[in-house]
Amino acid sequence: MWHVLPNPQGDQARRLDDVKSYADRSPAGLLLAAGAGRRMGTPKALVDDWLVRGIDILAVAGCSPVIVVLGAAHQQARALLESRHVTVVVATGWSEGLSASLRAGILALPASAPAAVVTLVDLPDVTTSVVRRLLDKGAGPATLSRATYDSRPGHPVVLGRTHWPGILAAAHGDLGARAYFDQHAPALVECADLASGQDVDWPAEAISGEVQRA
Repeated sequence: MWHVLPNPQGDQARRLDDVKSYADRSPAGLLLAAGAGRRMGTPKALVDDWLVRGIDILAVAGCSPVIVVLGAAHQQARALLESRHVTVVVATGWSEGLSASLRAGILALPASAPAAVVTLVDLPDVTTSVVRRLLDKGAGPATLSRATYDSRPGHPVVLGRTHWPGILAAAHGDLGARAYFDQHAPALVECADLASGQDVDWPAEAISGEVQRA
């Protein structure tokens, strides 16, 4: 077995094997959909087809598995997913803010995933093309990247697995991975030609599942 005797060359070979094996694996997809949507007047997981659409975008882009984090109205939201091949996680502390959902999702990621593509349920004009553009820039264990829209940071983000412990430790309140990004600047991937990246918070902003753009 590899670990019978100390062997620096063997350790290096194993690390190279790990890199190669990760290169052959798909990134996981993580859709955060746990919020109560107080300004929207209903949990966003229940708005139009946003939940199913978010899952499909990640899956079609090549993410596997796709994990959905639910919280408010999770039983009703889960019922919308009966025909979907998806892993559902309920963030018991969802009311604490986005970070609770992010932590619950990261803890549910498979050990075999090299990275996770994280997106939000309330981005109705973000498409598979946006996810693919980020993935084209890389999705390995060391990847840390973020979509921008006219230089405005947004989602999705790609979190390589080597960053997961640090993000878990840094994520608090409603800031998600922002504190970690402040210390470890992600690579920025401009996507304004593909979408607005606007999160929808008010009913008037949502028109048939699309963002009303000026």
